[in-house]
Amino acid sequence: MSDNNHITHLNQVHLARRWSLSPRTLERWRVQDTGPAYLKIGGRVLYRLADIEAYEASKKQEMAR
Repeated sequence: MSDNNHITHLNQVHLARRWSLSPRTLERWRVQDTGPAYLKIGGRVLYRLADIEAYEASKKQEMAR
């Protein structure tokens, strides 16, 4: 049985807040086929936390020494 307190998905508004972006930016990224992978279930767009974290890791910039 899953733990209901463990968040595994974020909606567009919550992801926009996480990244300090406009929800419209996420909408534009989906149209442009960029940004993190997402699910569309019953007309709702959801982002899996694992996909968000993978996307964040792929964008990590290392400082040149």
